[in-house]
Amino acid sequence: MPAVNASSHREAPFITEMPAVDNTDVYAFRSYEPGREHYVTLLANFIPFQDPYGGPNFYPFDEDALYEVNIDNDGDAVEDITYQFQFDSKYRNATVPTGPGLDGAETDNAVAVINTGTIEMPADADLNRVDTYTVKVARDGAEHGKSVVDANSGKDTFITPIANIGQKSIADYAGYAQQHVYDVALPGCHTPARLFVGQRREGFFFNVGEIFDLINLDPLGSRDSGVNILDGKNINTLALEVPTKCLVAGDEPVIGTWATASLPETRTLIADPTVDKPEQTSGDFVQVSRLGSPLVNEVVIGVPDKDLFNASEPQDDVAQFAGYVTNPTLPVLANTLFGTAVPATPRVDLVQAFITGIPGLTQPANVDLETFEGAGEMLRLNTAVPVTPLGSQQDLGFLACDLSGFPNGRRPMDDVVDIELSAALGAVSADNPNALQTCA
Repeated sequence: MPAVNASSHREAPFITEMPAVDNTDVYAFRSYEPGREHYVTLLANFIPFQDPYGGPNFYPFDEDALYEVNIDNDGDAVEDITYQFQFDSKYRNATVPTGPGLDGAETDNAVAVINTGTIEMPADADLNRVDTYTVKVARDGAEHGKSVVDANSGKDTFITPIANIGQKSIADYAGYAQQHVYDVALPGCHTPARLFVGQRREGFFFNVGEIFDLINLDPLGSRDSGVNILDGKNINTLALEVPTKCLVAGDEPVIGTWATASLPETRTLIADPTVDKPEQTSGDFVQVSRLGSPLVNEVVIGVPDKDLFNASEPQDDVAQFAGYVTNPTLPVLANTLFGTAVPATPRVDLVQAFITGIPGLTQPANVDLETFEGAGEMLRLNTAVPVTPLGSQQDLGFLACDLSGFPNGRRPMDDVVDIELSAALGAVSADNPNALQTCA
């Protein structure tokens, strides 16, 4: 699996209270590993700003949550395929002899740490907590999906690697994590896919502090000249590599994807909690996190509507949020701070990038530019665009004439911050035509 980057964190007020279901990033790209060009890699990241060695509990997924990766493959802004992830943590409550107690009797006490020895394999005997998960595939809006199974063992429950505790506990973390990559059989797909869920290292260069300190950097200066506040931090990743033919529908090569997280509508604290039952949950799932294209909720949607965006569906975006895209506030702020030009509105270029898809590249045939039927914010990928080999990829993607990069999907190396800031300030306009014209 490739390294995983990140760019969008803690983007709405309410989600800051629930980091375990905070969706930070979504990626979708044609796999560029040699021999895997007929696959699409889907990545969804959660739990931002993880510090290494964040013990003793580290960063497990929320056992009560429903995590989903959604695919629209017919251009109607409604999910046609949904991969549903749910998690379970089992504590072994390991004990060690601790000598005589106050009454003189020999005692055994439960240890306070997550492992009692070195870790070498999934569900290692020295792990004091084993994290497992299930994956289901739901199609055409079905509420419950059919289980994904391990193609080698036939099992439908998978194990996540424990977080990278440190070199004494896990001498070869890369090798240990690799044991948690599964070849899986997806319902409705005749070719095996690959699956991995677990902690990955952050790899994206993003000056988070400076961006939100009134853009406290020079937007016209050299690239990557600031401090990468994410350097050395980690993220939790849901990763699926799926045969392209199992994602597309008919002759439409464009798919749209977004990830969500939902929680039960009622959560009740328990006065005498246990490690296995710290609270009581009930009721239907309510969506609390959503992400398609990076940075949309973070820097495009206004503060009063950020939580609503996280709870919404793409099919409702035009009615609820289109004004933030056609008349964005970021260029106005940049003009106030730096004197940069404010592109004329309404911003058709941003509507294409985020809501309808780009004509001739990521716009599905069914999207109507007059009525906006089928429009909605998501990360769109044209699976018919040839793969750019890793060594030839351009980190500015579309703006550097690498049409297999963002905003045609998103790869780990795409510099989405620079691409989106450049686009917001008018990099793609009538006076500066889009890459489909300049790169022909």
